[in-house]
Amino acid sequence: MKGLRKLLLVLGVVLLATGVAQAAGGEAASGESHYDWTNLGFRLANFAIFIAIIYYAAGKKLIAFFGGRRKGIELELNDLETRKTDAKKQLGDVEKRIADLENERKAILAEYQAQGEALKAAIISKAEVSAKQIVEQAKKSAENEVKYAKDAMREEMADLIVEATEKLLKERLDGKEQEKLIDKYLTKVVLN
Repeated sequence: MKGLRKLLLVLGVVLLATGVAQAAGGEAASGESHYDWTNLGFRLANFAIFIAIIYYAAGKKLIAFFGGRRKGIELELNDLETRKTDAKKQLGDVEKRIADLENERKAILAEYQAQGEALKAAIISKAEVSAKQIVEQAKKSAENEVKYAKDAMREEMADLIVEATEKLLKERLDGKEQEKLIDKYLTKVVLN
């Protein structure tokens, strides 16, 4: 409301000054000293009535429009300031990260090297365990083979001894002595 009054006052002063300037200019050019003040008064009254009609018809809407526009501009400026601050902050963060990029690279490389060393140690440990298991299995297999070979040799030797003994007994024993020996052992088996 105060803004509209100031606007009307400024317009009135401007029109009045324009009228005075026109009157002064017209007097010098035409040589007349007479100016039509009534015409100027009617024009000013007509202008004032026109402004009053506009004010009463759409004054509140104009004030709301210009006030809303003003608030919108203020909000937009505040938003721009906030965005500018955020952008500066983000720029600072990016500059920091760029500056720390070499340190980050070194840290990542160190981490991967540590992981690689740990993986290498785990692989070596697993390989050593596997090698020990293979050696143990080889020893057991060798022991089993030796045992199998010994058993086979004993069996073969026993067969050879039995054959040799049988052959020797056949040569030394005749039919009667063989019957005596069989009867003797059968008697022992039956009595026991």
